[in-house]
Amino acid sequence: MKANDKPRPVTIAVAGGTGSGKTTISQAILSRVGTQNITYLPHDTYYKDIDDIPLEHNIRNFDHPDALDTRMLIANILQLQRGEPTQIPIYDFRDHRRSSETSRVEPQPIILVEGILIFAEPELRQLFDVKIFVDTDADVRFIRRLQRDIAERGRTTESVIEQYLKTVRPMHLEFVEPSKRYADVIIPEGGYNAVAIDMVADRIRTMLK
Repeated sequence: MKANDKPRPVTIAVAGGTGSGKTTISQAILSRVGTQNITYLPHDTYYKDIDDIPLEHNIRNFDHPDALDTRMLIANILQLQRGEPTQIPIYDFRDHRRSSETSRVEPQPIILVEGILIFAEPELRQLFDVKIFVDTDADVRFIRRLQRDIAERGRTTESVIEQYLKTVRPMHLEFVEPSKRYADVIIPEGGYNAVAIDMVADRIRTMLK
Protein backbone atom coordinates (compact mmCIF):
# COMPACT_ATOMS: atom_id res chain seq x y z
CA MET A 1 0.00 0.00 0.00
CA LYS A 2 1.29 3.45 -0.89
CA ALA A 3 1.81 5.95 1.90
CA ASN A 4 -1.08 8.14 0.69
CA ASP A 5 -3.47 5.23 0.08
CA LYS A 6 -6.26 4.62 2.56
CA PRO A 7 -7.36 1.10 3.45
CA ARG A 8 -10.77 -0.07 2.23
CA PRO A 9 -13.51 0.90 4.71
CA VAL A 10 -14.91 -1.83 6.93
CA THR A 11 -18.60 -2.33 6.11
CA ILE A 12 -20.82 -3.32 9.05
CA ALA A 13 -24.49 -4.29 8.69
CA VAL A 14 -27.20 -4.25 11.37
CA ALA A 15 -30.35 -6.20 10.47
CA GLY A 16 -33.42 -7.43 12.35
CA GLY A 17 -37.19 -7.23 12.35
CA THR A 18 -39.20 -4.04 12.59
CA GLY A 19 -38.98 -2.62 16.10
CA SER A 20 -36.15 -4.97 17.08
CA GLY A 21 -33.82 -2.17 18.16
CA LYS A 22 -31.64 -1.88 15.05
CA THR A 23 -31.66 1.91 15.09
CA THR A 24 -30.95 2.03 18.82
CA ILE A 25 -27.91 -0.21 18.36
CA SER A 26 -26.76 1.74 15.30
CA GLN A 27 -27.02 5.03 17.18
CA ALA A 28 -25.15 3.50 20.14
CA ILE A 29 -22.35 2.44 17.79
CA LEU A 30 -22.24 5.92 16.27
CA SER A 31 -22.07 7.45 19.75
CA ARG A 32 -19.38 5.13 21.08
CA VAL A 33 -17.17 4.99 18.00
CA GLY A 34 -17.75 8.57 16.81
CA THR A 35 -19.71 9.93 13.86
CA GLN A 36 -16.46 11.25 12.40
CA ASN A 37 -15.39 7.63 11.83
CA ILE A 38 -18.63 6.22 10.40
CA THR A 39 -20.75 6.71 7.28
CA TYR A 40 -24.31 5.72 8.22
CA LEU A 41 -26.68 4.33 5.57
CA PRO A 42 -30.21 3.38 6.73
CA HIS A 43 -31.95 1.16 4.17
CA ASP A 44 -35.25 2.91 5.01
CA THR A 45 -34.20 6.01 3.11
CA TYR A 46 -34.07 3.92 -0.09
CA TYR A 47 -37.82 3.25 -0.22
CA LYS A 48 -39.41 3.75 -3.62
CA ASP A 49 -42.24 6.23 -4.16
CA ILE A 50 -45.56 4.88 -2.92
CA ASP A 51 -46.88 4.31 -6.46
CA ASP A 52 -44.00 1.87 -7.05
CA ILE A 53 -44.50 -0.09 -3.81
CA PRO A 54 -46.05 -3.53 -4.47
CA LEU A 55 -49.67 -4.10 -3.40
CA GLU A 56 -50.59 -6.96 -1.07
CA HIS A 57 -54.24 -7.43 0.03
CA ASN A 58 -54.91 -3.86 -1.21
CA ILE A 59 -52.20 -2.56 1.15
CA ARG A 60 -48.84 -1.20 0.04
CA ASN A 61 -46.25 -3.79 1.08
CA PHE A 62 -43.35 -1.82 2.52
CA ASP A 63 -41.77 -4.98 3.94
CA HIS A 64 -41.10 -6.75 0.64
CA PRO A 65 -37.61 -6.42 -0.92
CA ASP A 66 -39.19 -4.94 -4.07
CA ALA A 67 -40.29 -1.88 -2.05
CA LEU A 68 -36.69 -0.69 -1.73
CA ASP A 69 -34.18 0.60 -4.26
CA THR A 70 -31.46 -1.79 -3.21
CA ARG A 71 -29.59 -1.31 -6.49
CA MET A 72 -28.95 2.29 -5.50
CA LEU A 73 -27.81 1.28 -2.01
CA ILE A 74 -25.34 -1.19 -3.51
CA ALA A 75 -24.00 1.50 -5.86
CA ASN A 76 -23.62 3.94 -2.94
CA ILE A 77 -21.77 1.39 -0.81
CA LEU A 78 -19.40 0.53 -3.67
CA GLN A 79 -18.59 4.22 -4.14
CA LEU A 80 -17.84 4.64 -0.44
CA GLN A 81 -15.72 1.49 -0.42
CA ARG A 82 -13.66 3.04 -3.21
CA GLY A 83 -13.12 6.10 -1.02
CA GLU A 84 -15.51 8.31 -3.02
CA PRO A 85 -18.31 10.55 -1.67
CA THR A 86 -21.83 9.65 -2.77
CA GLN A 87 -25.37 11.01 -2.81
CA ILE A 88 -28.05 9.11 -0.88
CA PRO A 89 -31.81 9.64 -1.20
CA ILE A 90 -34.06 11.52 1.25
CA TYR A 91 -37.44 9.92 2.05
CA ASP A 92 -40.60 11.44 3.56
CA PHE A 93 -42.39 8.76 5.60
CA ARG A 94 -45.60 10.76 5.95
CA ASP A 95 -46.08 11.20 2.20
CA HIS A 96 -44.16 8.04 1.25
CA ARG A 97 -42.29 9.98 -1.41
CA ARG A 98 -38.64 10.39 -2.20
CA SER A 99 -37.42 13.96 -2.23
CA SER A 100 -35.96 15.43 -5.40
CA GLU A 101 -32.97 16.40 -3.26
CA THR A 102 -30.26 14.05 -2.05
CA SER A 103 -27.83 14.03 0.86
CA ARG A 104 -24.07 13.96 0.25
CA VAL A 105 -22.13 11.58 2.48
CA GLU A 106 -18.37 11.31 2.73
CA PRO A 107 -16.33 8.10 2.93
CA GLN A 108 -15.18 7.13 6.42
CA PRO A 109 -13.17 4.20 7.79
CA ILE A 110 -16.44 2.48 8.79
CA ILE A 111 -19.61 2.12 6.69
CA LEU A 112 -22.64 1.24 8.85
CA VAL A 113 -25.70 -0.10 6.99
CA GLU A 114 -29.00 -0.73 8.79
CA GLY A 115 -32.27 -2.30 7.63
CA ILE A 116 -34.77 -5.12 8.02
CA LEU A 117 -34.04 -6.74 4.65
CA ILE A 118 -30.34 -6.16 4.09
CA PHE A 119 -29.42 -9.83 4.72
CA ALA A 120 -32.15 -11.07 2.39
CA GLU A 121 -30.39 -9.64 -0.68
CA PRO A 122 -27.41 -11.84 -1.74
CA GLU A 123 -25.66 -9.14 -3.80
CA LEU A 124 -25.94 -6.66 -0.95
CA ARG A 125 -25.00 -9.20 1.70
CA GLN A 126 -21.67 -9.97 0.08
CA LEU A 127 -20.55 -6.35 0.57
CA PHE A 128 -20.63 -6.67 4.37
CA ASP A 129 -17.56 -7.51 6.43
CA VAL A 130 -19.46 -7.84 9.71
CA LYS A 131 -23.14 -8.85 9.90
CA ILE A 132 -25.12 -8.20 13.11
CA PHE A 133 -28.69 -9.41 13.62
CA VAL A 134 -30.84 -7.89 16.37
CA ASP A 135 -33.19 -10.56 17.72
CA THR A 136 -36.18 -9.35 19.76
CA ASP A 137 -39.48 -11.06 20.65
CA ALA A 138 -42.35 -10.43 18.23
CA ASP A 139 -44.69 -8.87 20.81
CA VAL A 140 -42.04 -6.35 21.87
CA ARG A 141 -41.30 -5.49 18.24
CA PHE A 142 -44.98 -4.93 17.46
CA ILE A 143 -45.50 -2.63 20.46
CA ARG A 144 -42.46 -0.57 19.50
CA ARG A 145 -43.64 -0.29 15.89
CA LEU A 146 -47.14 0.73 17.02
CA GLN A 147 -45.75 3.47 19.28
CA ARG A 148 -43.34 4.74 16.61
CA ASP A 149 -45.82 4.82 13.73
CA ILE A 150 -48.40 6.70 15.79
CA ALA A 151 -45.95 9.19 17.29
CA GLU A 152 -43.64 9.78 14.31
CA ARG A 153 -45.58 8.89 11.16
CA GLY A 154 -49.11 10.07 11.89
CA ARG A 155 -50.69 6.60 11.74
CA THR A 156 -53.80 5.32 13.51
CA THR A 157 -53.77 2.25 15.76
CA GLU A 158 -56.14 0.42 13.39
CA SER A 159 -54.01 1.06 10.32
CA VAL A 160 -50.83 -0.12 12.06
CA ILE A 161 -52.51 -3.34 13.22
CA GLU A 162 -53.97 -4.04 9.76
CA GLN A 163 -50.63 -3.50 8.07
CA TYR A 164 -48.83 -5.65 10.63
CA LEU A 165 -51.16 -8.60 10.12
CA LYS A 166 -51.38 -8.39 6.33
CA THR A 167 -47.81 -7.56 5.31
CA VAL A 168 -45.34 -6.93 8.15
CA ARG A 169 -45.65 -10.28 9.93
CA PRO A 170 -45.82 -12.44 6.74
CA MET A 171 -42.78 -10.66 5.25
CA HIS A 172 -40.85 -11.05 8.50
CA LEU A 173 -41.46 -14.79 8.43
CA GLU A 174 -40.64 -15.07 4.72
CA PHE A 175 -37.59 -12.81 4.45
CA VAL A 176 -36.28 -11.37 7.72
CA GLU A 177 -36.28 -14.33 10.11
CA PRO A 178 -34.62 -16.72 7.60
CA SER A 179 -31.89 -14.14 6.93
CA LYS A 180 -30.72 -14.44 10.55
CA ARG A 181 -28.63 -17.46 9.55
CA TYR A 182 -26.25 -15.17 7.67
CA ALA A 183 -25.35 -13.15 10.77
CA ASP A 184 -21.89 -13.23 12.31
CA VAL A 185 -23.27 -11.87 15.60
CA ILE A 186 -26.79 -12.13 17.04
CA ILE A 187 -27.76 -9.57 19.70
CA PRO A 188 -30.84 -10.49 21.76
CA GLU A 189 -33.08 -7.80 23.26
CA GLY A 190 -31.92 -5.02 20.96
CA GLY A 191 -30.88 -1.70 22.45
CA TYR A 192 -31.31 -2.96 26.01
CA ASN A 193 -28.33 -5.29 25.65
CA ALA A 194 -25.63 -2.90 26.85
CA VAL A 195 -23.03 -5.67 27.19
CA ALA A 196 -23.37 -6.72 23.55
CA ILE A 197 -23.35 -3.12 22.34
CA ASP A 198 -20.15 -2.39 24.27
CA MET A 199 -18.50 -5.53 22.87
CA VAL A 200 -19.42 -4.59 19.29
CA ALA A 201 -18.23 -1.00 19.78
CA ASP A 202 -14.94 -2.22 21.24
CA ARG A 203 -14.45 -4.51 18.26
CA ILE A 204 -15.07 -1.65 15.83
CA ARG A 205 -12.63 0.61 17.68
CA THR A 206 -10.05 -2.17 17.37
CA MET A 207 -10.69 -2.31 13.62
CA LEU A 208 -10.06 1.43 13.37
CA LYS A 209 -6.59 0.93 14.81
